[in-house]
Amino acid sequence: MKHIERMQVVSDGSYHGMVSRVKRKGVTCMAGFSDILGNDNIVEHFRKAIQSDKLSHAYIINGEKGMGKKTVAKAFAMTLLCEKKGSEPCMECHSCRQALTDNNPDIIYIAPDKPTALSVDHIREKLVNDVGYKPYSYSHKVYIVEGAELMNVQAQNAILKTIEEPPEYAVVMLLTANVGHLLPTVMSRCITLNMQPLKAEVIKEYLMKKDKVVDYQADVAVSMAGGNLGRARELAVSQEFAGMLEEVLQMLKYIEDMQAYEVAAAVKRAADYKFRFDDYIDVMILWFRDVLMYKASMNVNSLIFKQEIVTIKKQAANTSYNGINEILDAMDKAKVRINANVNFDVAIEMMFLTIRDHI
Repeated sequence: MKHIERMQVVSDGSYHGMVSRVKRKGVTCMAGFSDILGNDNIVEHFRKAIQSDKLSHAYIINGEKGMGKKTVAKAFAMTLLCEKKGSEPCMECHSCRQALTDNNPDIIYIAPDKPTALSVDHIREKLVNDVGYKPYSYSHKVYIVEGAELMNVQAQNAILKTIEEPPEYAVVMLLTANVGHLLPTVMSRCITLNMQPLKAEVIKEYLMKKDKVVDYQADVAVSMAGGNLGRARELAVSQEFAGMLEEVLQMLKYIEDMQAYEVAAAVKRAADYKFRFDDYIDVMILWFRDVLMYKASMNVNSLIFKQEIVTIKKQAANTSYNGINEILDAMDKAKVRINANVNFDVAIEMMFLTIRDHI
């Protein structure tokens, strides 16, 4: 979780979306605009642009990984090239069938050619040099550039002329997780559309209906995802995360009675999840949010870990407000220490001892 409000279990902001899936001839695929959850303003923008034939030559779609940028871009490209020329891709014409399997020659996906870079040579080969060729089959060529924030200055300058004076058939879509990494000269020549997070209840319903996730696991995933459906799905269906969740809950239920050697053993088990320590600590933060909320309101319905109400009720009764704040501060410090490369075992042990001493 990037932002944690201590008295807010689940954000209730106005949230964003991803997609449902349709099956055509045994292929599971992304659907059109009407199946995108949330981001109605972006969907409406693209629909109007297509219907009025007032397309921009370049778009930036900005949002965290997992928020559905590529889904929106693909729905736009499919609708634009659909042979039935409606406000949705028909899913049946030759163009749509090709797009559903990522084989439409006029929808060009450009992914980073290196783990942390989109090189100037790659951009020149896949976009700058290619854009001069007319569409193979349809009215437009749509270039969908993934990880556009990974372009260095040379790569961005390389596409600058293309988005300044593109052929009338070309549309360039830059998908970025950090629009601030793009040059002002690039941004000024594009329409920027920002993906918004989804409402918590929308994500929970999706997880329970589509992924068959049980209630409390859905609550945990939603609370940690910050409105990002892709992130929530990754957490909800991950066996590694499920194992880590169980480990954390067992430790928190019995930590008040742990002897020093048991704390040391818990530290060693925590090291198994070192690669995702932020998630490990965030689960504990959610737990003590529940303790704090129950202490303040005694409202079971507001809790994430309702199934652990006996333990939460006990800890709420035994722990002062100041003690809970000390625990939450210890978790924040553990994150800072680990990010600063302080010894992992030492940072986690100090956090565990603080928890044990205050409950």
